[in-house]
Amino acid sequence: MTAELCLSIGSDLQGPRVVFVPPLFEEANRLRRTLVLAMHALAARGIASLLPDLPGQNDSLTATVDVDLDRWRGALADYVAALQAPVLMASVRGGALVDDRCGAAAWWRMAPAEGASLLRAMLRTRVAGDREAGLNSSSEALLADAAHRPLLLGGNLLSPPMVAQLQSASPSVTTPLRTVMLGDGPDDLAGTPLWLRAEPGEDAAMAEAMAADIALWMQTCGLI
Repeated sequence: MTAELCLSIGSDLQGPRVVFVPPLFEEANRLRRTLVLAMHALAARGIASLLPDLPGQNDSLTATVDVDLDRWRGALADYVAALQAPVLMASVRGGALVDDRCGAAAWWRMAPAEGASLLRAMLRTRVAGDREAGLNSSSEALLADAAHRPLLLGGNLLSPPMVAQLQSASPSVTTPLRTVMLGDGPDDLAGTPLWLRAEPGEDAAMAEAMAADIALWMQTCGLI
């Protein structure tokens, strides 16, 4: 199983490719527009980039319940191997959980997230929605049930293996790696934590800052 669909910007450009690994689940929808703006900003710098759909996400025809983190890691690795070009992985939030098997020349991560943190956020949303619907549920009960049957969280039907893997997943150590966080510090990236919003949005300034930082890191790594 590999990435089924992919947005490509600057495909006519020569040289290395930036492969964006989007956030997981609903966070991907909230940041997609900004990621596309970052891709256009990279193209303006002469750098091609790609944004593949993980199996079971976005426009993929695969059912989310049929995938887990291990399958996503394998799909990304196969996708990158087929590019036959030097690749920088640019992973955002939960995307950093599945980028470590890729044969990349370098990695760049923005606000990488722990799997347990993503799971807790989705569980809180589910419990709040159940309460509004007059249902009594809890994160503990939902997790216990998820050990035996798929769990619906944020419109995603997650298999027991997916839930179990999320509970213990952390971004792996890769090298060379640059990690950036949002903030106003000297090493931070100025921007909006769009993954916290209820609806999709965009931050054009953050997209430009992402592209600039990625291009500088590629230069540091000898990719451009």
